[in-house]
Amino acid sequence: MSAAVTPRRPADRRRPARPSGRRFAAALALQSATLAVFATLHLSGVLRIGASGRSYGAGIAEGLICLALAGGASALARAEPARGRRVALAALGFAIFGFVVGLSFTVGSGDTIDLVYHAVMLPVLVATAAWVAWAPHPDA
Repeated sequence: MSAAVTPRRPADRRRPARPSGRRFAAALALQSATLAVFATLHLSGVLRIGASGRSYGAGIAEGLICLALAGGASALARAEPARGRRVALAALGFAIFGFVVGLSFTVGSGDTIDLVYHAVMLPVLVATAAWVAWAPHPDA
């Protein structure tokens, strides 16, 4: 009786899925889209800040942050991974700063929905920045 020896197959050592630049880009694009909605609401006068009832400044600021995040999303999707991350983190830093400033105006005299939006999005932006900064490199 002879026993045939077969070589052992190596264990399937797949690495756990790592977030790709596209996943980061999708998160930034979604955040940018929410800013586009709120910028439109402020510029059209639906949402108001203060006694004057005008909130063009908020609409313009949200529009600029929207463009910055859209640029960060585009850089993540298209650029070399390290460069895309740097651009995205700069855009997120700008957005976080803008939300802190916006929250300071909104707390005193903004609509409730505006206050809730700022209070929810600020931690989301901070979490996204941490995710982009500390997630393993997708190509590693």
